Amino acid sequence: MTKIKATLISEKITSNTTEAQNLFATSRFGERFGEKILYSLPEAFFLVQDKKMDILDYREKKLSQKEILKKFERIDKKFKTKYIVFKDLRKKGYIVKTALKFGAEFRVYDKGEKISKAHSKWILFPVSENKQMTWQDFSAKTRVAHSTKKNLLIAIVDEEGDVSYYEIKWTRP
Repeated sequence: MTKIKATLISEKITSNTTEAQNLFATSRFGERFGEKILYSLPEAFFLVQDKKMDILDYREKKLSQKEILKKFERIDKKFKTKYIVFKDLRKKGYIVKTALKFGAEFRVYDKGEKISKAHSKWILFPVSENKQMTWQDFSAKTRVAHSTKKNLLIAIVDEEGDVSYYEIKWTRP
């Protein structure tokens, strides 16, 4: 497979290549954005590490993984934590998409689900183990999940990069 050529302009990574369209159709990487495919930072970095994508700057100069990581961490201070969780779930066969409109970091589709025919099962909040979460934060996250009719998934990333998942569901007495 020929690598996807994507461009990083400001904070957006896009591609209008045939390879990008094909990968979107088969594996649901990216989102349609007019004629282009728009990638989240974790998606793009995952594809770069998987040797399926090259990211070019506005001058069409290929960026190294080190340059990309530095830029992504500047754009998003929580990038490393989000990426570790994204990579873990994609490697396990889940489809992971951004969930900003839901007030969460990601939405996660169960294995084997067709995104066009199904709704995501979870909204996901990645958290570093050394960050505190207040009861108010936890309560707000559960309310967001409940209002979107999804289960809450909290992913805690430890210092070694291992991820522990906690699923919170609403139950009726």
